[in-house]
Amino acid sequence: MSLSLSRFFTHHPFLSLEGMRKQVPLMDDFAIIFKRDPAARNWLEVLCCYPGLHAIAAHRLAHWLHNRNVPFLPRFISHLSRFFTGIEIHPGAQLGRGVFIDHGTGVVIGETAIVGNYTLIYQGVTLGGTGKETGKRHPTVGCRVVVGAGAKVLGNIHIGDFARIGAGSVVLKDVPANCTAVGVPSRNVCRCNTGLAPLEHGQLPDSEAAIIRHLLNRIEALEAQVKTLSQPTLSTLEYAHHE
Repeated sequence: MSLSLSRFFTHHPFLSLEGMRKQVPLMDDFAIIFKRDPAARNWLEVLCCYPGLHAIAAHRLAHWLHNRNVPFLPRFISHLSRFFTGIEIHPGAQLGRGVFIDHGTGVVIGETAIVGNYTLIYQGVTLGGTGKETGKRHPTVGCRVVVGAGAKVLGNIHIGDFARIGAGSVVLKDVPANCTAVGVPSRNVCRCNTGLAPLEHGQLPDSEAAIIRHLLNRIEALEAQVKTLSQPTLSTLEYAHHE
């Protein structure tokens, strides 16, 4: 009897632990918080005090109703969620499993946005459009992406897997996988391995500083060349003056 029950729980697609995780994305949404946030100490604290988890839970219900063409109720759930959490997620947005919205206040995710599995989003992030166009008009974010605080990712663009968006950046074009986008408007820097250290915000490359440093070095080199070329001319003038 016990063997039969064991086989039943093992092979049933929902009653096994792995099956439950596949069928219920909220389990991954809950578990990922302990991996991403060092301040998460116990399950009760996470369950009661993390607005990002509350917003995603409400969104999953609203999205389920939205996909079944239920009128009014999905948007009302989204509205209530924004009121209580400060996070606005349109019911039409598609969120993968294990998505973590840290702190969360001011996060806006548009109707046609797609967010991949295990993506980390900080406060003040906007996944929005660039105008009043219809159809697919919001970003598609890959898996295990980190979007820094206050970043704006706008338009129907694609953010590759393991990419990083620096805090305060404005992203208007595609970001390849394993690259970092920084600046306003953003520049893609692909000389860093974001797969190994996806949370090292303090080590984001400064593309503007690199360009300015290169220009300064070039100016110094040109000044040295001008000085070298001008020396014979001055000597010739002095010789002519003595004659």
